Formats: sequence, structure tokens, C-alpha cells
Amino acid sequence: MNDICNPLHAPYYADKAIQLTTEVVENVQLARDTFRVRFACPDLAARITPGQFVMLRLADMQDPLLGRPLAMYDVYRDACGAPAGIDVVYLVHGKMTSKLARFTPGQPLEVWGPLGNGFPAEKVEHLIMVAGGIGQTPFVALGKEYLARQTYGDPAREGAAAGKVTMCYGARSADYLAGVDDFRACGIDLKISTDDGSAGHHGLVTDLLNETLDQSTAGVQIACCGPERMMEAVSKVAAERNVPCWVSLETPMACGIGICFTCVAKVRQDDGSWDYKRTCVEGPIFAADKIEW
Repeated sequence: MNDICNPLHAPYYADKAIQLTTEVVENVQLARDTFRVRFACPDLAARITPGQFVMLRLADMQDPLLGRPLAMYDVYRDACGAPAGIDVVYLVHGKMTSKLARFTPGQPLEVWGPLGNGFPAEKVEHLIMVAGGIGQTPFVALGKEYLARQTYGDPAREGAAAGKVTMCYGARSADYLAGVDDFRACGIDLKISTDDGSAGHHGLVTDLLNETLDQSTAGVQIACCGPERMMEAVSKVAAERNVPCWVSLETPMACGIGICFTCVAKVRQDDGSWDYKRTCVEGPIFAADKIEW
């Protein structure tokens, strides 16, 4: 049956995903309860694009049994510049991540990916990335791509370009801010807000978004990831200002490959109705104005 006509097939189904057992290269703390784990996977690293994710499982352990979805933070390269593996950033919350935080170099991981779709690669004048909490994880790679600092995908994606990239990053407090130096090092204009005022703006990250939009001209696009209530608020701001906005949903997943249907989200159809879409294969990136929040 033609893929377009098959309701069980999606453009980003995991037909070409790689499954492998690899080893931890680094596992370092970035902020409070927040770690970056690096693992070798050259073939996967060559294919993955900003916004896609992998399923990660602790090898040789039966508890937890299922893998967990983790967004790609960045690709790291060998001395010759070839993709060598990927970094993912995770918040310690639950059994799997609590155990992963204690992993040291050389310990085995089971990985499969790349999974899902990525953020679109388009030419814009100003890309504004909005992140809340651990939702900052996809945006180092996306910022690098739009600023022509690094390419992703095989073949390399074309079309992503921006004259300016701004990151509006909100967290509970200063000690939860992770990867701040990474964002600044690749030329991203970083704006910070915290709930308690311990760093940056004392208030909501949407305050920073509105301030940035007030200072921007035409050609703006928003990319957003974080808690659902924050993404809903960002999508409303985008709609009011008629600015295109893409969101990366963080719906809980069990399989990551479209089999279990545990990660469905309500997505508006062209005729105005809505239908359930699997975040793992039809997402996790969706146009914000299509989501039934």
C-alpha cells in the first residue's frame, strides 16, 4: 500500500533507525539534577537532526525494562571532524535517570534512533528559541545549524539559516540552568528568566519572548520546548502576533517507534476537526497552531 494512503505509516516511522549497544564516553553534571551523557555511535550521529530523539536503555538491567526518550543535545566529532557520537542532556527524575546519573565511562547503554522528525530547516531572519526547564536540550544543535556552525543529517540538511538566533531560557532557579556556556559559545543571544529571580529576569519566559518580539522585525520564527503549559502560552503569543511557531512535545513514550500508541496528542486537521497523532513518529515537532492544548 502507498505510504500516503496507509494510516499506520508516518513520514518519520523508524524504518531507518539504528539499534546498538555502546558505551558511555562521558557523564558529567551540568546543573542541579541535570547531566550530559556522551556515547559513541558514529552511524547514528551522522543521521540525526536537531529535534529528533533516541530511546535509551541501561544495558544488562531489567529494571527499568523499557527505554526512555531523550532528545539529541548535540553531535560530537572525532579529530578528523567526522561524527563520532551524540550527547543527550537529562534531568534526574525517576528510576532510570537516577541509575544513569551513576554511570561511568565504559558502562554499556542500549540505544536506538534517530527517531521522530526534526525542526524544519528554513531560512528566516530571526529564529527565537523558547525553552523551559529541561526543554533547552534540542536548542544547542538547532542554534548551531541556523548560524551555520555545524551541519546535521546524511545528506546534510539544507535551508536552515538565520541572521540572528535568540534563546529565551526559563528555569526554576539559577542552579537549574544547564548548558549556558554552550549556547553563548556558538553565538546564540541568550536571555534568561528564573521563577525566583536568582538569575536574569524575575518572571516568566514568555515575558522575555514578548520583549524579544517587540524588538524584532519581519522574518521571525519560534521554536519551543518545555512544560506543556509553557508551550501553550508560547503558542498563544505566536498566534496573537501571527508568528510561525514549532513545538517539540514531551509526551511520555513507551516504545518510541509507533507501536504502543501511548504518546498520542490531539492534532487539528485541515478540515477543522482533530485526530490523535503519535508523537514518536508524526512528531515530536508539530506546528503550534495545530495542537489541541
